[in-house]
Amino acid sequence: MARPDPLSEESLNAVIYADLRQRLVTGRMAPGHELSTRGLAAELGVSQTPVRDALSRLAADGAVEIRTKRRIVVPVMTQERFDDLLRCRLLLEPVAAEHALEYIDARGIASMREIDAALDRAIATRDADAYMRNNHAFHFTLYRAQPGATLTQLIETLWLQFGPFMRLVYDRLDAVHLNDQHQAALAAIAVRDAKALRAAIAADIADGMGLIGRAGLAAEGMSAGA
Repeated sequence: MARPDPLSEESLNAVIYADLRQRLVTGRMAPGHELSTRGLAAELGVSQTPVRDALSRLAADGAVEIRTKRRIVVPVMTQERFDDLLRCRLLLEPVAAEHALEYIDARGIASMREIDAALDRAIATRDADAYMRNNHAFHFTLYRAQPGATLTQLIETLWLQFGPFMRLVYDRLDAVHLNDQHQAALAAIAVRDAKALRAAIAADIADGMGLIGRAGLAAEGMSAGA
């Protein structure tokens, strides 16, 4: 990680934590992947201390498991864990979208439309990295429009736990069906229809996670050995 200027210890810790969070949210670390503090430190060009700090925070988020001092893994997905994440997303994200509705302005709506177009291109070209990145950006451009940080932080924690699994099974899916509800959400935002927006976000989560769950948890070995 190239850094032109020295960072304070606190800032460096935050940078490393943000970097690893982004890798998890976009699925660049797969379930079962083992993490090495030494390897990550070498890759990022830092000492092992901020990496350990970041991994400890991610463990508190439920995104990684620290099994021993040297064995840190991205958790595998089980049916129970999948159902729990789905239930929590359905509880929190439609509410966050509704709360954001009065705050999302014309610039935010335009940004979401641009992101949605990028998602369509990612689906058409089977670009998994672009799909994961833009799908996250679409949802959080909306959620972060509302001023309260706590709700968005809770949702981000759920995405940290779900991202690795979603990325793993992406290639097994008929991805054309994953983006159906984004247009419905944009239409609801345009006319300020809170009920329709909640329904669109809930349907997006249920439809997408349903496809992902059937594809991933049915695969050999995906639901075993957590």
